[in-house]
Amino acid sequence: MSLPFDEVGDGIFRRHYESLDLNVGVLVTDDGVAVIDTRATPDQARELADDIRALTSAPVRWVINTHHHWDHTFGNEVFADAAIWGHRLCAAALRDSGEAMREGMLSMVVPDEQAAISAIKITPPDHLFDNTAATLIGDRRVQLRYLGRGHTDNDIVVVVDKVVFAGDLIEEGNPPFFGDSYPLEWPATVRGLLGLGVDRFVPGHGDIVDAGFVENQATELEAVAALCRFYSGEPVDALDGPYPSDVLATAIARIPR
Repeated sequence: MSLPFDEVGDGIFRRHYESLDLNVGVLVTDDGVAVIDTRATPDQARELADDIRALTSAPVRWVINTHHHWDHTFGNEVFADAAIWGHRLCAAALRDSGEAMREGMLSMVVPDEQAAISAIKITPPDHLFDNTAATLIGDRRVQLRYLGRGHTDNDIVVVVDKVVFAGDLIEEGNPPFFGDSYPLEWPATVRGLLGLGVDRFVPGHGDIVDAGFVENQATELEAVAALCRFYSGEPVDALDGPYPSDVLATAIARIPR
């Protein structure tokens, strides 16, 4: 029976879920498993844990959050016995805006799902860093890198061998989400990905991409930044840019006036 994982490197796996088009990373070592992002709810995280048990009997000992958004972190409580790594600002954002994200979720789900959402125990990372952390996960050297603000103020990337888990700094299949973004800084942060010397990138959502895709998305983000500079402070009716007008308007709204 085939397993629902793509092996993107030696012991390095990507699990793609149709729900939210989300990617989860799994690193299997002799000493245990590391999980990169934990999905949107405890039920989804338990499904992930079951999938991992079909892959390996090793326990989950590490979790890494690429950023604070609920679709990547609200499953953390299921892995609360693990060391949960994240940027210092990721932990702060979950503490400060976690309840607001929960309220946003409640507004989107059907009534039968609201009790489960209300019961989520928001669990921030407890192993924190600011710029770079290099750690051993089992016998594997893993780099956690903060390249700057972009999709949020706390995006990190996870580098294992020649694979990068880029979180939502990179979006495949849909336009990037600008709701908590820093549009003027995001292009340089994405270009920082190109300086990591790898050619396999796992975005937070969508398919696995190469350096050419990252280069193209950096160019698109530079076009968005240029529009932001041009339109900031002016009424926005119709926009000409790389993404739909509503996406561009959200980016422009993020620029201080």
